[in-house]
Amino acid sequence: MDNDQSSERRKDRRVPVNLWIEAEAADELYFHRAANLSVGGAFFDKTIPEPVGSLVQLRFSLPGTASEIRCQGEIVKAEVFAMAVKFVGLSDGDRVSIEQTLDRLETQTK
Repeated sequence: MDNDQSSERRKDRRVPVNLWIEAEAADELYFHRAANLSVGGAFFDKTIPEPVGSLVQLRFSLPGTASEIRCQGEIVKAEVFAMAVKFVGLSDGDRVSIEQTLDRLETQTK
């Protein structure tokens, strides 16, 4: 991993959420519960993980908004009953919507 990737990974703040994300892979549809969310991705707990490197199509609505996010996700970490997914191909508008939602959620928990 180069320094740009590691510094990018560190700067993405993670905010606890209780959010259902729809994931489609190999013509199968799954609903995963995200325990935290960042602009770069999400962490799913209490789920059967896909293999690292797998690509899935993601769709979810941000808490408290009607904004629906659609993007590809890459499984970057798999654990027993948990996995981390990195958002791939996220539009600038969706990135801003996620950032605004994270700001709002952080304010609500303080």
